[in-house]
Amino acid sequence: MKLYVEEIFLFNFLLDYMILYGTKRLLKRVCHHSKLILSALIGAMTTFILFFNISTLFLFFLKIILSIVMIQIAFGKQNRKENLFYFYMISISIGGVFYLSNLWILKHTRFLLLLGIGYFVCKILQKEKRHYTNHVTYRYIVEIEYQKQKYKIEGFLDTGNQLVSPFKKEPVILIDFLIPSKKILYIPFQTLNERGVLPCIRPDKVRINKKEFSNCFIGFAKEKFQLEGANCILPNAWKEDLC
Repeated sequence: MKLYVEEIFLFNFLLDYMILYGTKRLLKRVCHHSKLILSALIGAMTTFILFFNISTLFLFFLKIILSIVMIQIAFGKQNRKENLFYFYMISISIGGVFYLSNLWILKHTRFLLLLGIGYFVCKILQKEKRHYTNHVTYRYIVEIEYQKQKYKIEGFLDTGNQLVSPFKKEPVILIDFLIPSKKILYIPFQTLNERGVLPCIRPDKVRINKKEFSNCFIGFAKEKFQLEGANCILPNAWKEDLC
């Protein structure tokens, strides 16, 4: 059976795009499809390396470097280690499906070796699943519309965010960057260590998971959040609507 270069290139491109897209959906990353396509194209370039006489060790390190470049292009600098880890895990899972499809031609020793490797991979995935449940489950893509401008950011649902407006008890979203506005409102707040007023705006619309919220405020935090890339804290009042 003959295999043409363009067929191998297309297969590698689609496979890399599928892995990148799976990483994006799993970790709920905010990135444009054009970045995923560009990253997948760079990954598919390894097809042409096969025509050069290079050592297996050199090819191994080259693929690692390329995967880091792919992650950088697709998702940026933030959470690079986490993005890379899940990228490899999804790659191993998909590769395992292709590998298992040919099990009928494997010898028993190779099958046992595969089971041994699979055991350790499952243990790692089990550990990461706990991390996912604790840190990723409450992450959402948040779309904010304000004065004909749209902002698409990554949000984290914090059950400790009980901040509401003083009169109508409308929930307050916290973000760690400024949205230009001439209509700034101030909402009083109180924590264990601090008391003051929070500059806020009233958005035209907030969309999360195809659900729209309008009766709310957006407050500007003084400092950047340390939430592994998320720059928006969602209120506990929306937990039942989102979870």
